[in-house]
Amino acid sequence: MATKGFRGDLTRATWFKSSKSGPNCDNCVEVAYVTGAVGVRDSKDKSGPNLVFAPAGWHAFVAGARDGAFLRD
Repeated sequence: MATKGFRGDLTRATWFKSSKSGPNCDNCVEVAYVTGAVGVRDSKDKSGPNLVFAPAGWHAFVAGARDGAFLRD
């Protein structure tokens, strides 16, 4: 679930990539945890748009990804 009307500031957020990405991954998704939200951005376009999700929605997505819920047959 995206957080509509998020008014927080992600400019000073600490962004990170998955440990599975490797140190030289330039084509990754980066995530930042801020109070009341989780920011997601493209590592190739750090100044581009960010997606912002409610923490519960983000954690549900991550759990689904770990469980293989989004794999194609």
